[in-house]
Amino acid sequence: MFKKKAHHHHGGHHHDREEHEHHDHSHDHGEHGHTHGVIDPSIVTTERGIWAIKWSFLGLMVTALLQVGVVVISNSVMLLADTIHNFGDAATAIPLWIAFSFARLKPSKRFTYGYGRVEDLAGIAIVLTILFSAIYAGYESINRFLNPKTVGHLWVVAAASIIGFIGNEGVAIFRIKVGKEIGSAALVADGYHARVDGWTSLSVLVGVLGIRFVHPIADPIVGVLITIAIFGIVLQSGKAVFTRLLDGVEADVIDEINHAAHHVDGVQEVTDVRSRWIGHRLHAEVNIAVAPHLSVAEGHAIAKEVQHQLFHHLTYLSRAVIHIDPVEESGEHHHSIIEHSHDGLPTHSHVV
Repeated sequence: MFKKKAHHHHGGHHHDREEHEHHDHSHDHGEHGHTHGVIDPSIVTTERGIWAIKWSFLGLMVTALLQVGVVVISNSVMLLADTIHNFGDAATAIPLWIAFSFARLKPSKRFTYGYGRVEDLAGIAIVLTILFSAIYAGYESINRFLNPKTVGHLWVVAAASIIGFIGNEGVAIFRIKVGKEIGSAALVADGYHARVDGWTSLSVLVGVLGIRFVHPIADPIVGVLITIAIFGIVLQSGKAVFTRLLDGVEADVIDEINHAAHHVDGVQEVTDVRSRWIGHRLHAEVNIAVAPHLSVAEGHAIAKEVQHQLFHHLTYLSRAVIHIDPVEESGEHHHSIIEHSHDGLPTHSHVV
């Protein structure tokens, strides 16, 4: 659906706002025919996100449960640290699952942009979960330095290490692939977390070799190294999640919007470009300048084509507002209202 709002100012300046709300337009281009929005993209990606969470949760939980038994019979603190991390990784599926479920709800009068921000809150919960697992694993590892225990069944521990790597790497590939497909920073961050966790599982194998051929102290040493790796994941994931919370977007997203808008016939200038992620859906606002002699209908047609190109170039875009200015007054700074007085109020201005 397109909405047009025309605002008139003194001096003949007018601008139109073209707003694409649901990305439900369809069109044909000869042999290259295609249809957008037969099903709302947000619903499609949400269903796929939930599907990814279900299977990755199952994979990590099975991996962690297999390792628990080995921890009990071996007394290995390095394997304990790895198992804690795997349980923590599996647990992160819970807030993501809740977030994707919320994202399926339609916007309401109170939440007019929908519930995509719940996904960002889920990202915070994931970071905190990883942080907790790092603290606990570190505590157990340091405690083992102070209270040494003999590690038994070394080859079983080694097998558990390999199982941990295979399980985590499989989940990592799965989560990262689906997360990139639907544009979910939280899911991609969780995927990279699983990948690093897979390598930390292999470090347990190194620890087994150290215990066998060097000294038993290799067990808590590897436990500490795993803890450090987990803290690294906290920093990496935290940066990605909090960037989204602060409405940060990747530079290439803005460049792509500029590129798409500039290549539409009739667009003489692209000034203000603003974009933000709400969950895994991208929202954009763009100011374009056109020739001042164009009619409202002609400006409307140019704005529709800009939207068309934006949706082609940015797969995750779900909403776009196109603001049209005459070329001699392009940019939001021209919409500021200078000092004036009315209705007995003190002299004031409105700055955009």
